[in-house]
Amino acid sequence: MKLKKYDSINVIPFIDVLLVLLAIVLLTSTFITKGIIPIALPNASNADTLKPNKEVVIVIKEDGTIICDDNIQGLENIKEHILKFSKDNPVHINSDKNTKFDVFVSVLDMLKKHEYANISIVTKK
Repeated sequence: MKLKKYDSINVIPFIDVLLVLLAIVLLTSTFITKGIIPIALPNASNADTLKPNKEVVIVIKEDGTIICDDNIQGLENIKEHILKFSKDNPVHINSDKNTKFDVFVSVLDMLKKHEYANISIVTKK
């Protein structure tokens, strides 16, 4: 049996594979950018509204002033305010780079004392 010599390559299966790979890339990139799979939720008359975790933002100024959520000042007032939130709520600490380390440690110590684990220190890139 003699082998048949081909002068050209059949590119149709190659194009089919590329189109499938392109569809997979487009679907996964849409999922990655949104972070969720897009769905249409059904309506219900007795549905409870979800309370999203509110982020607690603590700002430590250069002079050592501690402010929480733009209006609460002082470590004791902040402690009372933060205890109203769940332990799972994210807490963001914005500290000036020239702040005394002692003030930062006192805020962090207060959060750890009350078992807050979702603590982030905000920095600039």
